[in-house]
Amino acid sequence: MPAASAALALVLATALLGPSAVAHGAQRDPRHGPGAGPPAALVGQPLHEAALFGIKGAAHAAAQEFRAPGALLNRVSLYLSSGAGTGTVTVQVRTERTANSSAVATRSVDLARLGGRGAGWVEFPLAAKLRAGGTYYLFAQARTDEGATISWHGTRTPAPGLPGSWHYDSARPGGWRAEEARAAFLVEPTGSARCGEAEPCYTPVSAQAARTAGLLSNGTAVEAVTPAFAVGASYVRGSNVLRLPSGNWRYLPAGKTASVVVPAEDPGALAQIAASRAWLAAGTVPGDTPRRRAAGERALLAMRALLRPNGAFAAAQSPPWQYSWPRDGSFAAAAFAATGHDREAHLILSYNATTQRADGTWHARTLLDGSGPPDRRAWQLDGNGWVPWATWQWYRAAPPAGRAERLAALYPMVRKAADHAARSLRADGLPPAAPDYWELGTDTPNIGTAAPLLAGLNASADLARSTGRTADAERWERAARKLSAGIAARFAPVGYARTADGKHGRDSAAAFMAPPFNTAPAGLAAALDDTYRALRLPNGGLLPGNDPGHVWGSHAWAPSTAFFALAWAGSGRPGKAGPVLDWVLSKRNGLGELPEKVNAAGYGSSVAPLGWTAALVLLSARALDGSPLPTPPSPPVVAPRTEPPVSAPSTFQVSGPVAESGSASEAEAESVPASADGSANASANASRG
Repeated sequence: MPAASAALALVLATALLGPSAVAHGAQRDPRHGPGAGPPAALVGQPLHEAALFGIKGAAHAAAQEFRAPGALLNRVSLYLSSGAGTGTVTVQVRTERTANSSAVATRSVDLARLGGRGAGWVEFPLAAKLRAGGTYYLFAQARTDEGATISWHGTRTPAPGLPGSWHYDSARPGGWRAEEARAAFLVEPTGSARCGEAEPCYTPVSAQAARTAGLLSNGTAVEAVTPAFAVGASYVRGSNVLRLPSGNWRYLPAGKTASVVVPAEDPGALAQIAASRAWLAAGTVPGDTPRRRAAGERALLAMRALLRPNGAFAAAQSPPWQYSWPRDGSFAAAAFAATGHDREAHLILSYNATTQRADGTWHARTLLDGSGPPDRRAWQLDGNGWVPWATWQWYRAAPPAGRAERLAALYPMVRKAADHAARSLRADGLPPAAPDYWELGTDTPNIGTAAPLLAGLNASADLARSTGRTADAERWERAARKLSAGIAARFAPVGYARTADGKHGRDSAAAFMAPPFNTAPAGLAAALDDTYRALRLPNGGLLPGNDPGHVWGSHAWAPSTAFFALAWAGSGRPGKAGPVLDWVLSKRNGLGELPEKVNAAGYGSSVAPLGWTAALVLLSARALDGSPLPTPPSPPVVAPRTEPPVSAPSTFQVSGPVAESGSASEAEAESVPASADGSANASANASRG
C-alpha cells in the first residue's frame, strides 16, 4: 500500500492557515477514484519520520497549536509509537496550552485495546464545540506502569508558517519549550487523510510478525494487503473487497494491477462482490459451526486469489512465496475439487502437466508464468505422489459429463509420474534418500517422501483401472505393494519417524500415512499420538519435526499442525481433530486469513494467507462435517507367482534419482512398457534438468 503522497502532505501542511491554503489543497486525491471530490477541511502535518516528543508520565507531554477548521470537531489523529503494551494515551483540546482546566474536550485510548506495542496513526473521536478560526492546542500525554517509551512522531523538516509544537519536560526550567520540529497531527481528518487509506493506522507489533495480511484480487492480478493497512479494515462479506476505517472501500478493479479507494457501494466494487459471492454459491463452504464456516469461506477466497489464470498456484503473495510448488498446488486442487470448484482444480492439474519434466518429475517450484524454476533448489520426489493423488481426488469429485475426456488429457502426466515413482524404489521397497517437504535432504529414506509416493501409486493404479488401462494398474499396484512392505518393515518399527533409521526424530509427515492419503496401517494411531505430543510447542502448535540435526526454533507451523486435524478427522477421531482445527483457526488475523507460522507469543507470522494452510483447513472442516475425502484404495493382496513373468514387448531400465542418490546398487529397476504413443522410452530417459 502507498505511503502518504507528496500531494497529500502538501494539502495538509498548507490547509492549516486559511482559505487560500485550503483551496490550494483542494486537489482530488487519485486514491478516491472518479467523482470522489476533495477532502473536507484538512488541518495538520502528516510527516512522521522521527519520534520527536516523549509523552510518558506526569513529567512529559507535548502540545500542538492549531486553528479550528469549523465549529464542531469530531476527531483528531496523532502519529504515535509505543514500546509499552499497556497504559493509556490521553489527548485534550485546550484553549490554553499549559492549563488542564482550559480543556474543551478530552479523550483517552487504551494501548492494550490498540493491540499493545506498535506505531501508527491513532484516531481520537471527539465532540468538541469550537470557535471557527480560533486558536487551540492539541495536548497529548501517556500513562503506563511499564518502563518503555511512548512518543509522538513528527518531522524536523522546516514548515514555514505552520504553528509551533511544544514539548513539556518537568526537568527543564519552566517545563514547556517551543520546538522547531513539528508533530504529526490531523484535525478533522476525512477521506484519504484518515488512516488506512494513504497512511497506516496504529499497527501493533504482533500484527507485524507476518509480511502480508490479506489479498485483493480481480481474477488476473493480485495485490497483498500489508499488516499496516489491515488494521481496522475488514473484508466486505464474501469478497476480497476491503472496508476501510474511513468507511470507504479498497479493491482491485478488473483489468488493473493496483488497487483504488472508492466510496462504499461503488458499482465496480459491487460487481466484484457479486461475482465472488456467486462463485462461492456455486460450490460448498464446509464448516459445522459458524466460526469454521467463516474460516472456510475466507480460505476459499484466499485460494481463489492465489490461483493464476494459467493454473499456477502461488504459495502466498510475498516475493519469497510467489512461486508454484507442486505440493501446495496439489492440496489446493484437492480442496477446490472437494468444495465443488471443478474448473479451478482442473486448472491447477493442467498447469502441473505443462510443467512436468521429461522424466516425470517436477522442479521444487516454478515461476508463476510456468517458464521454469527460479533457482537451483533441489527437487523433491514427493511431488510424484502428491500430483497423482490430487488428480484422483479431482476425478472422484468431477462432474461426470466430460470427465473421462479431461482425464485422458491428464493421464500422460499421471503415467510419467507413477512410472518414475515405481522405478525409484530400492531393493528394500523404499524410495531413495531425497529432500522432503522440509526441502532438506536426508541420508536415509524419509517418511515425507515414502508416504506421498504410496498415496500417488495407489491413486494412479485406481485411475488406470477405472479407465481400462489394466497393464498400468498392475504395474503400479506391484510398486505400491513393494513400497507398502518397505514402509511396514522400516518405518513402522520406529513409530513412523522422519527417517527409516530412526535417527532423525519425529516428523509431522507421519500424518501422510493416514486418510485421505493412505489407509492407516496397524499401529499408526499410537504413532500419531506420540508424534503429536513430541512436536507440540507451548503455544499449542506443532513443529514440522524434531530432527536433532535441524533447529526449528519456537515457531509452530500451521500446515504441520493441520496435518493432524485432517488425519484424525479422516480416521474417525473427531474428538482429537476438532480442537486441533480450532487452534489453527484461532490464529487467523484480523482479516480472517490463515498464516504459515505462529510465533512463540501465539501470533500468526511469516505470511498470511498461506494457500497450503487454507487448503488443509477446508479439507479438515469437510471431514468434520461428516464428508471426509476418499482415500485411494490399497492394491489387493495377490498370491506369489509360481512362474516367471512374461517379458514386456518393449522395456527399458532407468535408475532415475537412485543413481544420483548413491543407492543405485540397491535399486530394483521396473520394466515399464512403452506408452501407446511410443513416447515413454524417450521421456523416461530424459534428463531431470
